[in-house]
Amino acid sequence: MPEDIHIKQSIVVRARPDVLYRLALEPKRRVKWDPNLVRAEYEGGDGRLTNNALVRFKFSRRLLGLSFVAKYGQLQAPLRGGWESVRNVGPLEKLTQGWTFKAMPGGTEVTLSVNGRVRYRWVRTPVERLLHNLVVTTLLELQRQVDAPGAQLVEDLGRELQRKQKEEQQAAKAAAKAARRKR
Repeated sequence: MPEDIHIKQSIVVRARPDVLYRLALEPKRRVKWDPNLVRAEYEGGDGRLTNNALVRFKFSRRLLGLSFVAKYGQLQAPLRGGWESVRNVGPLEKLTQGWTFKAMPGGTEVTLSVNGRVRYRWVRTPVERLLHNLVVTTLLELQRQVDAPGAQLVEDLGRELQRKQKEEQQAAKAAAKAARRKR
């Protein structure tokens, strides 16, 4: 007896909706930052993000290494988009993923929803746990990807400040040592 799984999570990310839209939905960009995906590439066609475009995804080993074909739909740049599996995905009859991007002061509210239909009741709990982990890690990694340049800048500034403080301390030590010698 098929059972449905519905998971929906939101997070606020400090970036514009159009940037997040491309990061989340463009397969070549997504595979670079999302640890849940090993491969994502357009299947045939011209390789553009459009409605009804087919994309072949391969999950990481942590997600059973499942490989499947999905069809993009409901694309409304930069507000929302998503895909739906064309055939079965392992124990799932159907798997869909939907993204919404809502601009707000200081960033964008990103909502990721994953829906699946499990073929067998006994596998529902472990699959639901896997999908929940997929949603959470994907959202956190998206935020980390966007914050990475800023975090790197802060880290570089911190190192530079430490280096300057160390040089000043060494100069002060040398000056104190020279003053003691003159006495």
